[in-house]
Amino acid sequence: MQFGLFYEHQLPRPWGDGDELQLFQDALDQVELADRLGFDYVWEVEHHFLEEYSHSSAPEVFLGACSQRSRQIRLGHGIVLHPPAYNHPARIAERIATLDLVSNGRVDWGTGESASRVELEAFGVDPAAKKEMWAESVRETAKMMAQSPYPGYQGKYFSMPPRNVVPKPVQRPHPPLWVACSNRHTIRAAARLGMGALTLAFMDPGEAKTWVDEYHRAFATECTPIGRAVNPSVAMVAGFSCHRDESVAVERGMDGLRFFHYALSHYYFDGSHVPGRTDLWDMWQKAPHAPPKSRGGIGTPEQIAAHLRRLEDAGVDQVVFLQQAGGIAHEHICQSLELFAAEVMPEFKARHAERTAAKNEKLAAAVERAESRIAPLEECADPPIIDAYPKAASAPRDEAEVDKARDSWATAIEGGRRS
Repeated sequence: MQFGLFYEHQLPRPWGDGDELQLFQDALDQVELADRLGFDYVWEVEHHFLEEYSHSSAPEVFLGACSQRSRQIRLGHGIVLHPPAYNHPARIAERIATLDLVSNGRVDWGTGESASRVELEAFGVDPAAKKEMWAESVRETAKMMAQSPYPGYQGKYFSMPPRNVVPKPVQRPHPPLWVACSNRHTIRAAARLGMGALTLAFMDPGEAKTWVDEYHRAFATECTPIGRAVNPSVAMVAGFSCHRDESVAVERGMDGLRFFHYALSHYYFDGSHVPGRTDLWDMWQKAPHAPPKSRGGIGTPEQIAAHLRRLEDAGVDQVVFLQQAGGIAHEHICQSLELFAAEVMPEFKARHAERTAAKNEKLAAAVERAESRIAPLEECADPPIIDAYPKAASAPRDEAEVDKARDSWATAIEGGRRS
């Protein structure tokens, strides 16, 4: 099992001068510490306008900074919002590849549609069409990273002419591909598309096993990959606060987890929001709080280890800790990370390689079947010649010049095949 950190960049009101600056600087310090301690992943979301709940609108910038403050931790760019009104597919391909290059091949590519009205309507995204938008964008973005040149696309939600999308990522054909999952339907859909399931539901080990088993069944029997490679993995989010005194761990961690759930419900299910005016923190403090469904990684090292063993037995590949939520203090986050790394992580690290090898052997036939269903890439056999504007406005092009350029292209393609 591997372990990651999950960042929304939550910032409850009231806000003072410098609070956002401190929030981001603290997060960078936490990632640098997690890297030194041996954590495997940092996941950074993309959200827009979700005040207090998530001030993470430019995750690629934050992860770029993380790449230079770390050496081994993988950078989960997840989720990237894929409806083209948020991010054009070519821009996603460029950013993922650039981040992969500056991090020396440490990027995981997480995808999603988005769901909140605050975000969707601001960018003119039709909620009824966002799933189709997502699928079209993910499929074509993967091709852009794998092809030179990309042959272009005439689609329902975006179109572009043939272009060579550069740079290309270190990891070929593209970094590992994930999708956000919130229920059993979406986890099965992730498996059918050959994507890692980044499950954003907090659950107990029994429910986790049900989800993992459904994922593996669908992957083994129904997978037709949407990308150019498969990533049969399941990650699950959990709350996090580690202290030798259980009461301290609970006091520090549970309020943050409760605020996370309250703010999520406000934006996605039952809230009424006035931009720049609604005070979520004040509303949360006055509201009754139902206990979260699963405490997860909140407790003593022994309690957390016991919980994680059950998730490991259920087949979960990665647990992603929501350690920065609500008003939990930076120093308490760092203390939790250090204690967890010292007293919980080592036993799981010791088993990881062997368990991964056993999983890969078990899934080998299913992976081979899935990869055999990846459609061949359409070659751009006759790319257009694109004259610069001044040249295009001058005399018509000599046809001999066209033939010469195309012959040169054909020679280059044949040389690439031989190499």
